[in-house]
Amino acid sequence: MPLDARVRRFLDLVAATNPAGAARQSIGERRASLEQLMRLGGALPPIERVDELRVEGPSGALRLRLYTPFASTAPGAGIVYFHGGGLVAGSLDTHDRIGRSLANAASCRVISVDYRLAPEHPFPAALEDAEAAVRQVHAHAAAFGLEAARIAVAGDSAGATLAAVICERLARLGERIVALQILLCPILDYAGQSESRRAFASGYLVDEGTLEHDLAHYLVDGVDPSDARVSPLRAENLAGLPPTLVHTAEFDPLRDEGQRYADRLAAAGTSVAYTCHAGMIHLFYGLGAVIPYARTAFDLLGGQVRAALH
Repeated sequence: MPLDARVRRFLDLVAATNPAGAARQSIGERRASLEQLMRLGGALPPIERVDELRVEGPSGALRLRLYTPFASTAPGAGIVYFHGGGLVAGSLDTHDRIGRSLANAASCRVISVDYRLAPEHPFPAALEDAEAAVRQVHAHAAAFGLEAARIAVAGDSAGATLAAVICERLARLGERIVALQILLCPILDYAGQSESRRAFASGYLVDEGTLEHDLAHYLVDGVDPSDARVSPLRAENLAGLPPTLVHTAEFDPLRDEGQRYADRLAAAGTSVAYTCHAGMIHLFYGLGAVIPYARTAFDLLGGQVRAALH
């Protein structure tokens, strides 16, 4: 299918206003650029309530944001969510619309995690925070209005990297505390060169320069990008992971690694539903004001989550 016409107009505007991309940006510029981009999500969707919370993390208090949709019941299903941003950018605020949209579409509480960012806090700080958040939410499920047996872990882009690594780690430890894994346009192989990475290496919002820029700030000296804690697609054993939803975009350089991960999970015996959104680009689901299809995608994802958790 050809690139969606609205997406093409949006990409033309991005190219005209930011021709250098992220490769030459400072960390401050990278963060400001993402903040500006995420304003294209549109108006904040109404939701019953939003609570600012804190739990104990590896280096002190971890900020969480709890989204409660209308007509929710407690205890009920919930999603621990990790925002995208290359592990160097993004925040609870940049992905506020996504948190609200996911909670409303899935009819369950969503807990967004404010994990530490590189380069101030390089690998494995974000992973440590992500695992601590999942464990804290599970251990104190009732306090969050959740049922411990119906907690999902989700992430978009680099946040999906964290979600996948945490689910793999818990599986290796034999701890079945995650009921569902949800990956949106995930980055799963920082060391790979797939056909989609070559075909969409530039001009499709996220490019190779952006990925290399972010990875250089995230990894400390001596850490191999092919390490499964960085590139979860490269894990030797994917058996025992929770049921998984993988959503990719047709014109995303990360498309093929998402599909390959879904294929490997299925081969390992995990229940997987794979969806590739035709005509779309990376992060389309967060750009609803310029890409109306984002609403359709959330409706589809929400239905899948409800079927899996309810």
